[in-house]
Amino acid sequence: MASGYLITGGLHLDGLMDTFDGIFAGKKRLLKAMKDSKVGSFGVQALVFITLIQIACILKIQNLVIFVLPICLFWGRFSNLFFIEKFKYMSYKKKSISHKKFWNGIKKESLISIIFLLIFISYQFVSITSQAILIKFLILILIGIFLSYSIPNILGNKIGGFNGDACGASVVLVETAMLFMHAILL
Repeated sequence: MASGYLITGGLHLDGLMDTFDGIFAGKKRLLKAMKDSKVGSFGVQALVFITLIQIACILKIQNLVIFVLPICLFWGRFSNLFFIEKFKYMSYKKKSISHKKFWNGIKKESLISIIFLLIFISYQFVSITSQAILIKFLILILIGIFLSYSIPNILGNKIGGFNGDACGASVVLVETAMLFMHAILL
């Protein structure tokens, strides 16, 4: 967990905290709360709960974390493709650059990710020897698709669009939900 925070500079966690602060500030103050450089109480609570859930899941998964974590990271980042495709960009700045400006549509933007996923699935089909493990693997793939679509959809509807903070929140929430599902099913 710490290595991910160091690599990203805590960017996604900051987005999570800002998004929760914004959601609980209400519709009228949402963007103002997300823009505020100070973290509010709801942001701190979100960070604490997410961190505790992630630690518990990693402790449950133990040695499988090296296989599980890349899958969770994949789905977390993949979720932003749905976010950008479905929602309009909203900003608290007058001049800001949106991901939509360079957006080529979900088919083109997700092509490399889909190829990676298909290679990974093919490898698993060849290497998994137990039918029970294969069924769990396929269930987790379907859960990954569901969470990658539904979490940004919930966030986007709640805040009325997407921005960098909401994308960061989506990454963290999908990663954590996938980690939780792996901890339950494995």
